[in-house]
Amino acid sequence: MMSPNGSVPPIYVPPGYVSQIIEENGVRRVLVLPQQPEFHPGGHSPLHHPPPPPHAHLPAFIPHPAMMPPPPHLYTGMAGGVGDMSSQYISQYHPAHIYSEQDSHTQHGRPPFVHRDDRTSKTYERLQKKLKERQGGGVGGQVKDSPPPSPQKTCSSPSTLDVQNGVGGKSLEAEQGQPSHAVAGTDRQTGRGKNGESGGRDIRELDEEAQALLALLSTISKPVVSDIQARRAVVSWSAPTKSDNENGNVEDDSSPPEPLSYEVSISFNGKDGKYKSMYCGEELSATLEDLRPATDYHVRVQAMCNCLQGSLSEAVSFTTLTCEPDPPNPPKKANGTKNTLVLQWKNPCDNGSKIQNYILQWDEGKGTGTFEQCYYGPQKQYRVTKLSPASRYSFRLAAKNDMGVSEFSEVVDLFTSCSVPLPPFPPELEMAGVTWLCLKWQRPTSSPKEDDIYYILEMEEEGSGYGFQPSYDGDELTCTIKNLHRSTKYKFRVAAYNSEGKSNPSQVVEFITNPDRPGSPCRPVIRGRVQPNSFKMAWEPPKDNGGAEVTKYVVELSEGLSGLSWELVYSGPAMEHVCEGLKPGCSYQTRVYCMSEGGQSPLSETLQVQTPAVPPGPCQPPRLVGKPKAREVQLRWGAPQVDGGSPVSCYSVEVSGLQSEESREVYQGPELDCSVGGLMPGKTYSFRLKAANKAGFGPLSERCEVTTGPGAPEQCKPPSTTCKSPSCVVVSWETPPCNGAPVTEFRLEWGAAEGSMQVCYSGPGLSHEMKGLLPATNYFCRVQAVNVAGVGPFSEAVLCQTPCSVPAAVNEEEEEGDSEPPPPLYSPSTCLGICWDPPCDHGAEITSYLIDLGERQPVVVGPITKHIIQNLQPDTSYRIRIQALNSLGAGPFSHTFKLKTKPLPPQPPRLECTAFSHQTLRLKWGDGPAKSATSDALQYQLQMGDKSGRFISLYKGPCHTHKVQRLNESTSYTFRIQAFNEAGEGPFSSVYTFTTPRSPPAPVKAPKVERLDESSCEVTWEALPPMKGDPIIYTLQCMMGNSDFKQAYKGSATSFHVQNLQPSSDYRFRVCAIRQCQDAPELSGPYSPTVTLTPQRSDAAASGSAAGSGSRAGAESIRARRSLTDEQCAFLLLMVFAIIAILIAFVIQYFVIK
Repeated sequence: MMSPNGSVPPIYVPPGYVSQIIEENGVRRVLVLPQQPEFHPGGHSPLHHPPPPPHAHLPAFIPHPAMMPPPPHLYTGMAGGVGDMSSQYISQYHPAHIYSEQDSHTQHGRPPFVHRDDRTSKTYERLQKKLKERQGGGVGGQVKDSPPPSPQKTCSSPSTLDVQNGVGGKSLEAEQGQPSHAVAGTDRQTGRGKNGESGGRDIRELDEEAQALLALLSTISKPVVSDIQARRAVVSWSAPTKSDNENGNVEDDSSPPEPLSYEVSISFNGKDGKYKSMYCGEELSATLEDLRPATDYHVRVQAMCNCLQGSLSEAVSFTTLTCEPDPPNPPKKANGTKNTLVLQWKNPCDNGSKIQNYILQWDEGKGTGTFEQCYYGPQKQYRVTKLSPASRYSFRLAAKNDMGVSEFSEVVDLFTSCSVPLPPFPPELEMAGVTWLCLKWQRPTSSPKEDDIYYILEMEEEGSGYGFQPSYDGDELTCTIKNLHRSTKYKFRVAAYNSEGKSNPSQVVEFITNPDRPGSPCRPVIRGRVQPNSFKMAWEPPKDNGGAEVTKYVVELSEGLSGLSWELVYSGPAMEHVCEGLKPGCSYQTRVYCMSEGGQSPLSETLQVQTPAVPPGPCQPPRLVGKPKAREVQLRWGAPQVDGGSPVSCYSVEVSGLQSEESREVYQGPELDCSVGGLMPGKTYSFRLKAANKAGFGPLSERCEVTTGPGAPEQCKPPSTTCKSPSCVVVSWETPPCNGAPVTEFRLEWGAAEGSMQVCYSGPGLSHEMKGLLPATNYFCRVQAVNVAGVGPFSEAVLCQTPCSVPAAVNEEEEEGDSEPPPPLYSPSTCLGICWDPPCDHGAEITSYLIDLGERQPVVVGPITKHIIQNLQPDTSYRIRIQALNSLGAGPFSHTFKLKTKPLPPQPPRLECTAFSHQTLRLKWGDGPAKSATSDALQYQLQMGDKSGRFISLYKGPCHTHKVQRLNESTSYTFRIQAFNEAGEGPFSSVYTFTTPRSPPAPVKAPKVERLDESSCEVTWEALPPMKGDPIIYTLQCMMGNSDFKQAYKGSATSFHVQNLQPSSDYRFRVCAIRQCQDAPELSGPYSPTVTLTPQRSDAAASGSAAGSGSRAGAESIRARRSLTDEQCAFLLLMVFAIIAILIAFVIQYFVIK
């Protein structure tokens, strides 16, 4: 095998063979050759090499996974001194790198065969001879030992080659287990092709020899079973033989080159069941031991040679013989009393023959080891009587069938019962836990040791109310009761019993379970304020104390937030503690745990505490900057020498009077200077300074005294006001402190609003009179003093309210009739609706209004702003003024306003019917044109009554005529009319009734005239239906020439035969319909179109004239006949429209869509 990448897969070789790796020109070859057993290089010990590089160029033996032997022993192969191989062949491989290894395998646990017979030697010599003939000779030389394989190219994983029956491509020497030497050579003249071809032929011949050996192993015959016993049998077989030579190149040998081994396997589950190997060796017979009696077995044999396994032989069946039963199990005690024992046992395996009897023996209680038979029979139970109480008896059992008696079972000792045991001593507590108690007790002293005594431990939980309940039942003297409650008292007692009965319980003892460890205390909290060097902490006890009282609490403290080191600061029963000796401005962590009888609780949650910093030290007194002003000074200072462990963040300046001890803060901030205002001029002040950090303010500095300069006067006291009248107020004030300079001027501000006051007086006086004020009005005033130093602040504003007075004049009124129509009870022609805005009441509520109408008596109304003046003259002007009144009197009148009443509404006109028909009525009213403009002052509303008596408006406008259409014939209609103008709507007229006449018949179509002869013709016309039950008759008129029409016929027929006609005269006919009314005269309809009947010309006349006359008469007759009916005309029009629509659709489809 050749690999271009240089990797060599692992090659597994059988015992006696060695693989060699030859590398030349970057190509590696692997050779598998037999090794001479006689050749051992002197002075070289076997070496254990790792597996070869993971690649090969020649096929190698890959065993089946089931045939894998233990790890192989590798030996270093020698390249020199290889038997009879020529030196020329060996010298060709001198420059090549040669790696060799030897693998020794064992099969079926047997060591490899070292002995080689003559057949093996002959086979080896024959193969060596073939290799020499194919590879040719070379220059003699000796190849040195091969170096060990390269560790970079070793691999222990076997290559995955196709394995069939445990045989891959391998040589015959590999099958026979011969050792081999790795001898390699190359012919530089012949090249690699020759070597590759010779190697392929060699491998093919080796495979043929392996197949021949495998075929020989598969010819084994089926085994022969003899000497069959109950538990053993002898199996023998014949060695495989070969009749014909399958390989012509191999000598005529009928036996394999090495001794064969055989494997014998049996199955007791049938021919196709699972087989178990019973023998593996080189002998041709085997004795099968440890078989089951009376059992069917199948046995088969397989031949093997080294790692080759032949086919399994045909299975042979045999059956073992029957024998005596197996030894039974010892009998067991089923029941017993003081004097009896009931024994039971189970039947053993009968080994093919049914068990007939059992033999029970006992020692009669003597204990000497001598047994006597006490029962013989087929039963599997027996009662032994007349025994001594509390005594030991030994028994053994044997079974018997037709083949013999089995061996006796093991001896078993049984005891008879004794009397009821005495009450045992109370149980004792051996160990206690949180949820369990371990108790022990003693065996009653009066009971013999041979007696089987059992115990019942009863328990009662305190407060459960269930009494004693059994907790244990057995023969042990200790018991652990579990699943108990912690710190709970339990009562126990024990009773003993045997087969004779139960004793009385022992005395009751009480035991208490241990308490559990308590839960963690609640998270500690801070009590009070955290001090710079201490803080007080408190905690609550744990929610679960574990069943025992907490004995002490332990507090641990850690400086910083890391929590690496904790210090115990308190241990005691209290639930609060003051941690002292702390550093200001540091962070601390504290935690608590508690202790009780149950143990130590878990730690509580950690509480973090930050101690406050210390306030800074005292500052230097502030110093004055510049010249002091009258009300302001400028101060400056420096930082304190001690900041208290925290940067100074704020400064506070306090000021106080020279004699006063009270001080006030005038500045607070981070700056180092400030301006202090609000001081009194010409006074001495004392200033002190203190600094603050996050811990608070430090102590005050020493005092710094500063005197201010003169200033403006002080604030005046609020002025006093005195009302002399509703429109006059006197304001007076006092002189304020002057602050070192006399007051030279006072300024008084006055206004209706506090924010909009104006100076109304300036002078040295102490009072001022304000005039022209409004009654019941709020005014504000304030005063300030002025001296040479400046203007003092204003005094507080004083509110002054003038007294109440009569109302003010009404300043506006208007007529309401135009904007809002008066109620129906009032006529706009006789009343006036007025409204006004309420005037100022001057502090007293308006109680009424007085409306003055001039010559008429005034009208007094309540406190309203609307009023309707009634009983006035239409179309009359009135002068009106209004006066408001309150509790203090009447106010002034308003300005005079002129209002005029509207004229009276017009009266309804007379309604007339000027034209009528059976469907229309033309109505007329008044004396005016038929049509008028919409801007006329006088307009009319015409209404018509319906069937329910209601009137519906037909017309509303200025016209004097109206045509009512779509009426029914011979029906009475009611109408009324109303006139209205700016003054309002007048009354409706009385109801007028007008009746439509009957409708005349419809016109008759032109009659048809048909000449019968020269002096007669027949006139026909269409019939009309009756009109509302009235019959229809017809009147036919005829006119000859240019004379008048004369009635030719009157009746209900629709045709008439006219006679006595003059042949030379023209006749014209027309028809009208007449409606015969029952209670009214006849109504004639319009006449139909005229139809002319021309005379016929004589034969003596000119042919042209005759022909012309005849043709005209014929044409007239044909025209009369061919006149179409209305239905025919409608159908014809419908067809024409349908054809046109189809054509239009076709045009749209063809020209527009496509």
